[in-house]
Amino acid sequence: MDDPVLTARELVRDRFPAARAAFLAGSVLTDRRTPTSDLDIVVLLDGPPAPNRENLLYRGWPVELFVQTEAVWHSFADQETAKRNSPLLAMCSEGMLLVDANGLGASLQAEARERWAAGPPPLSDRERDYQRYILTDLLDDLRGCADPAERVHVVSHMLQRASELALLVGGHWLGGGKWLSRRLAAADPRLHRALTEAAAQAIAGHTSAFAAAVAEVLDEAGGPLWDGYAIR
Repeated sequence: MDDPVLTARELVRDRFPAARAAFLAGSVLTDRRTPTSDLDIVVLLDGPPAPNRENLLYRGWPVELFVQTEAVWHSFADQETAKRNSPLLAMCSEGMLLVDANGLGASLQAEARERWAAGPPPLSDRERDYQRYILTDLLDDLRGCADPAERVHVVSHMLQRASELALLVGGHWLGGGKWLSRRLAAADPRLHRALTEAAAQAIAGHTSAFAAAVAEVLDEAGGPLWDGYAIR
């Protein structure tokens, strides 16, 4: 396939000649690039066809297009920030600026970098207690689980919950799928290694190391919480 940057520039020129700004982001720009990596492209327009999201193939490349207006960009950034997981801010802060017709691209990239560096909103006490309760309950499920099939699902859910809680307590952004792993690996390599290696052992039936790693996450968040927990 053609060079990803040149291909992305050509796609934007072909499909969006009136683009005010465009960004190329994702693994394709890093040493994590794989044969299945796609081109994540954010495009800013003044109006229709924005807002729009589209997946397509272009010159052999799988492409994910995020086509927005400036107002929609800010709306999405705000919505994602409230969820403490913002692919848009990540793409625009870490991505390559392909088009910048009138300074909008540079302005949005600067804003994205500032907001990304500031981190997500902190957990409220209520949110933290809920996360502690869920993880404590899952830990009890694991300790009493004798069904190998159920254990796979319990461990998988615990790995996600524990990783998310560790990130949130540390003031870091969340991520989904591989990005959850990458966010935790960047924030706390030791904990990431402990959780992921022990999770594989736990699925095989050896749960003690995984339970200990999850308990460590709980301790950092304020400790286990089950007896007396109530939602009022």
